[in-house]
Amino acid sequence: MKADQTAPPSPSTVEPASPIRNSRTQVRQPLLLALALACGVLLGANPFRPSNQNPDGTARGYLKFKEILSYVDRDYVDTVDAEALSDYAIGRMLERLDPHSTFIPAKQQQQASAFLQSDFDGVGVEFNMFHDTVTVVSPLGGGPGEQAGLQPGDQILRLNGERVSGVQLTIERMATKMRGPRGSIAQLVVRRRGQSKPLNVAVTRNRIPNNSVDVAYMVDNQTGYIKISRFATGTYDEFKSALGDLHRQGMSRLVLDLRGNPGGYLDRATKIADEFIGGTRKIVYTDGKGDQYDTQTFSRVAGEFEEGPLVVMVDEGSASASEVIAGALQDHDRALVVGRRTFGKGLVQQPITLNDGSELRLTIARYYTPSGRCIQKSYKGGYEAYEHELSSRQRHGEFFHADSIHFADSLRFRTDHGRTVYGGGGIMPDLFVARDTSAYSAYFTRLQSHNLVREFALNFYQEHKAELEGLRFEQFNATFRISDLQLQALSARAQKDGVKLDAVGMRRAAPLLRTQLKAYIARSAYGKAAYYTVLNDQDKEMQQALNALSNTNSLLALGQK
Repeated sequence: MKADQTAPPSPSTVEPASPIRNSRTQVRQPLLLALALACGVLLGANPFRPSNQNPDGTARGYLKFKEILSYVDRDYVDTVDAEALSDYAIGRMLERLDPHSTFIPAKQQQQASAFLQSDFDGVGVEFNMFHDTVTVVSPLGGGPGEQAGLQPGDQILRLNGERVSGVQLTIERMATKMRGPRGSIAQLVVRRRGQSKPLNVAVTRNRIPNNSVDVAYMVDNQTGYIKISRFATGTYDEFKSALGDLHRQGMSRLVLDLRGNPGGYLDRATKIADEFIGGTRKIVYTDGKGDQYDTQTFSRVAGEFEEGPLVVMVDEGSASASEVIAGALQDHDRALVVGRRTFGKGLVQQPITLNDGSELRLTIARYYTPSGRCIQKSYKGGYEAYEHELSSRQRHGEFFHADSIHFADSLRFRTDHGRTVYGGGGIMPDLFVARDTSAYSAYFTRLQSHNLVREFALNFYQEHKAELEGLRFEQFNATFRISDLQLQALSARAQKDGVKLDAVGMRRAAPLLRTQLKAYIARSAYGKAAYYTVLNDQDKEMQQALNALSNTNSLLALGQK
């Protein structure tokens, strides 16, 4: 994980920030005025404005909440934190609306917003926690950490005099500590392999890119690959730069990887979709209360890749803005969608900053694909059932068998070329790819939960650094293999950490472990593109995507599913 980056609490499609426009209903009812005056509410100076649909009920609810909070704060037997109680009540209230309307307290707002930022001020290292020790996985290229001499495997013991290893610090908390104003100094005490004494390293914090385009590279002399992790402020610019670079390298067909992408800014996603869709065709439309938040977005620019085979990779972690792109390209028969059914979020939130710095992210509309599909899955079962819906898919076998997925006929729609697609509950791919069952080995899960795979790879890199530096990545990728002895060494290391040996589980997980260990070693030695190259070379989803590229145009033109 990067030093100053945290994952979002849930998939999101966010409209660019702007203040919400509240209705200014004139208060004419004598009862409403009497209630307001009795409770000391100065309507002229208070931001509260009831809607014109049920002004009396809204006002009574507002005054009731204020009255109860006042009684609790004044008369409850124990001292209470009235603000914390209010935050809790607001959160529970929003859960009754939908799963994606959320309230973010002021103290958490900066961290939550960091997900959609494209840069930050910090030290500039990717780090992880191994046995409660902050360990540098990789300095970011050209960043202040690299310039100060930090290396993969360095263990950070202290930061500005404060002990940060061996104190059960969370990754999120450490990320916050690594951040700081540009030009400020982070004084690190570092333990390095081969050094008898800890080192003092002074890092001058600087601006660090928080890229959302994880990687872009040529798979072969004609196939480009771009992976987007989220839709942040700078995603479109990053994408345009990556696409242009691949074009200069001879790209004539493209794999766009949106697996695990939880969403972000809707307008960045539609601009990327516009790069693939020619003419003036609808990309997405939204429908809110009345016509205040009704919008229609069309392709309007001459995109850089409006022709040529295109595959979009998705899975159950692809949500919201990712689904906007996949849905638009599928509806217009511009791309084949490969993978598994997406998350199923078709609600748009608007961020509203409140007076105390907290933020309300309120659902203001539903979005629809060009064919008219709303892909929002049901949340009638309540918040908890919604949160566990992906687990339910796994139990029902959906991750492994396409025929376990059923859509109602009423949700059937047609693409431009007449192919059948469905709404309600995510984007169903054109080509289904089952999830790798080796990832479901209980033994593999325990190794991952103890962070042992990444730690073993980093230690291997440090022990063989000189040999690896003598190899070009192409040589490494063609010749390097994780041996049985190295897997046995991993098991032995795991036993010391309390992970009991499971011979059957190890055999089942061995192919995946070999790939992951090699990829992590490549990440430390050669960088992020090398990491993804190793993973994709052994990824059956990626192989299906590459195979589909050869048949994309014929499949779409024939209207075949």
